[in-house]
Amino acid sequence: MKRTIRTAALGLGLGLITMTATAQDMMRHVDLSSPDMVSAELTRGEVEAALTAATIAAPADFTGKRLSGLDLSALDLSGAIFRAARLNKTRLAGARLDRAILDQAWLLEADLTGASLKGANLFASQMVRARLDGADLSGARVTADLTGASLVGASIADANLGADMRNQSMGLIRAVLKSANLERLNARGADLSRVDLEFASLKGADLTGASLRSAQLGGADLTGVTVIDTDFDGADLQSAKLIAPIGLEQAKNFDKAKNRDRLTRQ
Repeated sequence: MKRTIRTAALGLGLGLITMTATAQDMMRHVDLSSPDMVSAELTRGEVEAALTAATIAAPADFTGKRLSGLDLSALDLSGAIFRAARLNKTRLAGARLDRAILDQAWLLEADLTGASLKGANLFASQMVRARLDGADLSGARVTADLTGASLVGASIADANLGADMRNQSMGLIRAVLKSANLERLNARGADLSRVDLEFASLKGADLTGASLRSAQLGGADLTGVTVIDTDFDGADLQSAKLIAPIGLEQAKNFDKAKNRDRLTRQ
């Protein structure tokens, strides 16, 4: 019998310890149409009351809460805890989530347009088709599934999206940005090592000083990207488009990238 999201939430503590290589495939056994995934148990007013009562020592804690579909736009949620919370299709446009804890949170198709997530933590979060256009995730730790998400004009400067190779007993936990729209993304100094960027659009993105070591870039569109000091060691470029890049002669280890002969270039 399929596990429900309620069971998953109750088993969060155990799950964090026993997480395996399928950690980023949480949706397989979850009914995404169930009330637990599409409803809210709090109102915006109740969320605001919790924020008002919060202190630095005791931040607002929404662990495991159902908050899907709420309009939480423009709220200051800095430092709040949303561990394993459900925020599917929740509107968080313009919200402040600096240093927020969103580990294992569900944000499917959530609207975070223009939101600030500086220094936020998104470990194994589910953010398929989320909208983060213009959002600021600088300095954040992001190992979320962002398949099909939109981050047009967003910033992940100095953010860490790469795999933590010290925790291989937990499986390969890294950001997944398959088919994501990353046009004009500011990724200066970001760690994108081993990140899945297959078929993503990175047109006009700034990858200055970023690490793409062993990243998967098959079919990605890198037209007009800035790659000054970008590390390509082991990156797989099969069928990727690398048209009119800026600073390629200053990139690092481009000669060590895989499938360079299968690039589309002009």
